Amino acid sequence: MSAPSARLTTSLCRRATSAPRTVTTTQLQPRGLRSLSTTPSTTSLAPFRSRTRRPSARQSCSNRTAPSARPLSTTPARRFADADESFDPQTVERESDEVDVCIVGGGPAGLAAAIRLKQLANEAGNDEFRVLLLEKAGELGGHILSGAVIQPIAIDELIPDWLAEDNESRFTGATPAGGDSMRFLTKTMAIPVPMPPQMHNHGNYIVSLNEFTKWLGERAEELGVEVYPGFAASEVLYKSDGSVKGVATNDLGIARSGKPKESFERGMEFHARITLFGEGCHGSLSKQVISKFDLRRESQRQTYGLGVKEVWEIQPEKFKKGEIVHSMGYPLPYNTYGGAWMYHFGDNLVSIGLVTALDYPNPWLSPYGEFQKLKQHPLYRGTLEGGKCISYGARALIEGGFQSIPKVAFPGGALIGDSAGFVNVPKVKGTHNAMKSGMLAAESTYAALKDGDAGSVFLYGYEDALRESSIWKELKEVRNMRPSFHTPLGIYGGMIYSGLEAFILKGRVPWTLKHKVADHAATKPADQCAKIEYPKPDGKITFDILTSVSRTGTNHEEDQPVHLQVKDWDKHTAETWPKFQGLENRFCPAGVYEYVDDASKPEGVRFQINAQNCIHCKTCDIKAPNQDINWQVPQGGEGPKYYMT
Repeated sequence: MSAPSARLTTSLCRRATSAPRTVTTTQLQPRGLRSLSTTPSTTSLAPFRSRTRRPSARQSCSNRTAPSARPLSTTPARRFADADESFDPQTVERESDEVDVCIVGGGPAGLAAAIRLKQLANEAGNDEFRVLLLEKAGELGGHILSGAVIQPIAIDELIPDWLAEDNESRFTGATPAGGDSMRFLTKTMAIPVPMPPQMHNHGNYIVSLNEFTKWLGERAEELGVEVYPGFAASEVLYKSDGSVKGVATNDLGIARSGKPKESFERGMEFHARITLFGEGCHGSLSKQVISKFDLRRESQRQTYGLGVKEVWEIQPEKFKKGEIVHSMGYPLPYNTYGGAWMYHFGDNLVSIGLVTALDYPNPWLSPYGEFQKLKQHPLYRGTLEGGKCISYGARALIEGGFQSIPKVAFPGGALIGDSAGFVNVPKVKGTHNAMKSGMLAAESTYAALKDGDAGSVFLYGYEDALRESSIWKELKEVRNMRPSFHTPLGIYGGMIYSGLEAFILKGRVPWTLKHKVADHAATKPADQCAKIEYPKPDGKITFDILTSVSRTGTNHEEDQPVHLQVKDWDKHTAETWPKFQGLENRFCPAGVYEYVDDASKPEGVRFQINAQNCIHCKTCDIKAPNQDINWQVPQGGEGPKYYMT
């Protein structure tokens, strides 16, 4: 099939994907958010969810209600439901499709890579060059969450007229950055402190990254990228020589018991000459290839933060378009790194959030609870009072910086964006680096593939280009700031050292500080730490966690295997509860984990996972003390459906 026909097919499928599906709403449950209590809303899921077979990227979606000419299986779906107990769904052959490049993840990095690849192919007249992008969210941007102030250096290069008035397809959601300020907070005071030069925002833009990502997706499709939201890549495929062959999407219609249901549908394989992994922070497939190819052999361990965010519509008289405020200190304790922000953007909208480093030691600390305390501080409460919270979300983010960047290329593929980790923590930005990494990978990929060699490809050019890029220079300069907060002086020692680096040393020192321990290993036993009691929410400025999760639009089918994998729940309880007293209850910003009183259990509690509440933040996979929670993708199209995040 010709490339134009493939583009037409993709366009038809994309439109079908946008068909709304009403989310049924029910009453909030007292323990866990079994079903979200929200105003009836719509969420876009791939149209193939209710079918017994899924069309390939080359197959016409206009015929999706009819039997496929090339079915996934010759076994009718109903027979799966009646199958013998021993039936293994994996014995059903998966349909496959072959493309030139497969990109996993529809965030800024993945979309920038896709756009750049098609730009190069189209400029060369290579209309047959296929770029396919898989995104687990039901629609592009649905799982994206960030502050966000973006530095436009990458988007200016990729799409120079992205804001031009004469461009009918321009992005209309960018608010030029205005006044900058930095505050050190005590419980009642906001003390002005010098702003490091890296944090200055002149020439930058405040955006909803959720909206920006949707817009990038539209630009990608215009160029001929085959975009498939609602397809969750769950498995890396390998060739006989060990190189990456592509990915497979997960099976659908599997019951919680592991048996196929009547709606069973085998996943699909996508084979590619190059596979780019742009899943964002701590992606489920990215961590697999990092381990398989030992990509961290020359780098330090990664370290993370958890960003918790709300978007508010505030009173017009309090709105200061373009104003940017950052703060450190309260409410976080002195030995916990983190910071907060408040950005005025759009029309009377404010983005407010708190990032808590996940190497915090006190298991009684709740990042969600700390965020609620932050909003009661006069600096923030004064802006929010009289307003309305319209959106909530949370996401783990990369904080390791320069010394934690792994090798990014491996046989048959590469890591891009936060799958590798290019966030500039002192600058409080990463989107520009994520996009630039995607563009560098795209250029190296196209150069490697244009000659048509059918063998396995290693992107040496991407590794080299990255080291010569602005990303490398920028991150190397600030490499010592984040780990400087590991001193016994905590936040105060880190601020002093970071000030020296920002204003005087500027990364020119011969040493590189290390991240001392893994985030999960930094947690102390509960009996060694002061217990933290969080105030009861007032329902106006502060909210209980289930009310907040109801604002995420989260939806998961309940009868499916738990995607938060714990091999032995009783063993987990025995090893974790006595020492940490329910740490999982507190680090999760979505009420997924609970310890329920149960006198029949040896510890007096029963561990419970409310997987349907999960907002895909990945915190559990990072912070679980014994590293026995493995986050895997649920069915494609499920999870949060973020709005203006």
